[in-house]
Amino acid sequence: MLKDAQNLSRRSFLAGAGVLTAGIAGGALVAFVSGVIGFGLPVQVVAFLIVSVILLVLTRPLAVKYFNKERQKTNAESLIGEQALVTEDIDTLQAAGHVEIRGQEWSAKTDEPDGKIAKDTIVVVEGIQGVKLIVRERRKEEE
Repeated sequence: MLKDAQNLSRRSFLAGAGVLTAGIAGGALVAFVSGVIGFGLPVQVVAFLIVSVILLVLTRPLAVKYFNKERQKTNAESLIGEQALVTEDIDTLQAAGHVEIRGQEWSAKTDEPDGKIAKDTIVVVEGIQGVKLIVRERRKEEE
């Protein structure tokens, strides 16, 4: 799993570097051609900047589309939608409460400012805010 994440990170970096290189190379080529034709340095610099920016803007969406296909959720993101057990009463106003999920204990709170959930209640993770899980009580139809 760690190897997969490292490979994905490496590919994403290389894709970004490739887009940047293509943009700069394209701009440099246009600047070179404009110099060969006889335009002065200011025209070459402007041509380089304009073409480089245009290529960067146009090629970035393609790189994101084709190189981020295998993006994996992080450990924390994968908890969203999962059920957890409240191990300490949750009181959002008092910033208290913990849940256990997949054998790990997390700080938790509700989305409501004055939300409270009793210990030993089953909750569903709705999101993550910093290092706290945002939870709500499990509904009957989710049992």
